[in-house]
Amino acid sequence: MDHSCQDWMSALPEELWDIPLTNLAIPGSHDAMSYCLDINSPLVRSESNFLRLLDGLFYCFTRPIIFKWATTQDKSIEEQLSMGIRYFDLRIAHKPNDSSNDLYFTHVIYTHLTVLETLLSVNTWLESHPKEVVILACSHFEGMDVTCHESFIFCLKKLFGSKLCPREESVLTLRHLWASGYQVILSYESQTAATHQELWPDIPYLWANQQTAQGVISYLDRQKDLGRPEGFFVAGLNLTAGRSYITMNPKQSLQTLTFSNWECLKEWVEEQIPGSDPKSINIIAGDFVGPLPLCSLVIALNQKLVQKQSSQIKADIIS
Repeated sequence: MDHSCQDWMSALPEELWDIPLTNLAIPGSHDAMSYCLDINSPLVRSESNFLRLLDGLFYCFTRPIIFKWATTQDKSIEEQLSMGIRYFDLRIAHKPNDSSNDLYFTHVIYTHLTVLETLLSVNTWLESHPKEVVILACSHFEGMDVTCHESFIFCLKKLFGSKLCPREESVLTLRHLWASGYQVILSYESQTAATHQELWPDIPYLWANQQTAQGVISYLDRQKDLGRPEGFFVAGLNLTAGRSYITMNPKQSLQTLTFSNWECLKEWVEEQIPGSDPKSINIIAGDFVGPLPLCSLVIALNQKLVQKQSSQIKADIIS
C-alpha cells in the first residue's frame, strides 16, 4: 500500500499553512465504511418495499447483487487515512430490533464493525499523526431518537476530547489548528447538533446521481457555474447505477463501473483548481480510493495554490 501521502498536510509548503482548509484540495471517501458490509444483515429501514419484497422472496439471489453494488470501498479506515483521505462520508444507524446501544454504518445493509470501534481506530491513528486533520461527516442516522443522538454525541466528545475543533472557530488554517491541537472537524447532519458547539453543520455534497463519467462531470461543472459555497463542500465523483442497468448487466459491479469510467474522471480532477474563486473546488470524494490514485491527484492540486501565490508576489514586485 502507498503510504507516501499519510502525512501530506504536514508536508505541504509553508505558504499553504495559512490558507483555510475550505480553500485547500482535500481527498475524500464516499460511503467510507462500505468495505465491511455484512451481507447477512437486514436491509436499512429506508429501502423501498419493492426491494424488501424481492429480498424476502429471492434472498440467495438478491444478496450478492446488493453486496457488490453497495460496496464502494475496499480498504479499511486506517488504510484510507494512511493513503491520504481526510474527509469521510459516514452513514450511521441503529439496527432494527437491536436491544443494544451499538451503532453501525450503512449503505443499503449494515456493517460488521460498530461506529465506536471504528472511531477509536481513527483516534489512535491521529495520535500517531498529530499534524493531520480529518473531517468526519456523520449523516443519515436511521433508527436513532433524541436519546440515542445525545448518547452518541457524549461518546464522541469523550473519545476525541480536545482534538474536536468547535464550529465557532473562525481560523481554519493548518498553522492555527496545529497550535490549538485540533485534529477533528465533526460534521453532524441533525438538528441535535445545534446545541453542541463541538459539532459542525452538514457539509454540502454535490451528488450527480449519474451512471457515466460524462454525466457526473456535466453535473459538477453546472454546479461550479453557480459558485462555490462559503465553507466546506464536496464534489462527489461517485457513479450511480439504476435498477435497469443492474438487471441488464449481471456480471458488472460498482467497482467495474467505477474503473471503466476512471480515466475520464481523472482528467476532470487534474483540471481542477482549489482556492476561494467561485469555480474552485474543495473536497473531492470518490469510490475505491485504494486501488484508484484519487488521493495523490487531489493533493497535488494544492501546488496550483503555491504557483498562484508565487505569481502574485512577482506581479506585486513588478508593479
